[in-house]
Parts: sequence; C-alpha cells; structure tokens
Amino acid sequence: MKKTHLIALLLAFSLLPAFAQNYRMHSVFIYSFTRYVQWPDAYNQGDFEILVLGDSPILDELKAMAQAMKVGDRPIRVTKIASTAEIRKCNMLFVPVEKSDQIVDVVNKVNTQSILIVTEEKGLAAKGSDINFIIKDGKLAFELNQASVNKQGLKVSNELTRLAILI
Repeated sequence: MKKTHLIALLLAFSLLPAFAQNYRMHSVFIYSFTRYVQWPDAYNQGDFEILVLGDSPILDELKAMAQAMKVGDRPIRVTKIASTAEIRKCNMLFVPVEKSDQIVDVVNKVNTQSILIVTEEKGLAAKGSDINFIIKDGKLAFELNQASVNKQGLKVSNELTRLAILI
C-alpha cells in the first residue's frame, strides 16, 4: 500500500468517534506504525513480533490483523506476556491501560532496546512510552515521545511525526 493511502487511512480513522472498547481502530493504527517506524537491521529478521502485556481486548484484534497482514514480507506474530519479566527482543510492546502502573518497569526493562512501546493512558508518553493513544476531542489520537524513540534507536518518518501530538 502506498504511503499516501496509509496516511489517508489513518486520517479517516482519526475522524471517527473513538471509544476505549474499539480496539479495531487501535490495531489499524498499530499496523500503520509498522510502515512509518524504521527498526535497526537486527530487528528486521524473522517474524515481526508484537508483545502484549497482560490481558487486553486488543489481543483478538491484533491476532486478526496478523492473520491478514504482513510487515513487508514478514509474518506478524502477536504474543501475550504476563509480566514485565517476560519482555524480550521484539519489535513492539503494547501496554494496555490495566498495566499502565507498570510503565516504569517496562521502560527500565526495554531500556535502549529497539522496541516500540505503545500505551493507552494519558500521561504515559511523558513517562517513557514511545507512542501513546489518547482520546482528543472525542477521537482517537496518539502522542509521540521523540526522545524515547531516539534513545531506542528507532527512526520515525516525517509523515508519522506530522500526524502525532509531539511530547
């Protein structure tokens, strides 16, 4: 899919009313992030892996997305982990609102690994999350913590930066 189509898709979804229970929109954004974030070469081999900390309704949506989509030619693998102790090399880590109180542990465990940390509670981008979903004016939006992304050796495209609320 061309970049302009992905940007249009992101914009279209951002105009729809957002509800905390609508994780389909979250999964569309997450998939789009894979197109606009560049990982170091060591993270571009094998399956594109997304870890989800704890139980979350997003698991089903991400697994459905993984069955239908790929990141380039790489299959997507979605894995639920029970605790921060299970965080390992992956491409993306989703921390649901129910686990937001563990953000300090998550950030410390990820440290400078090139793992994109995605969260969904107000204020978490300022606490070290790379991308944080928020509801703004009744619509799904996301914050981008550029300092955290840079610390982890990830590169974010200008297109994604323009769509984000920068922290």
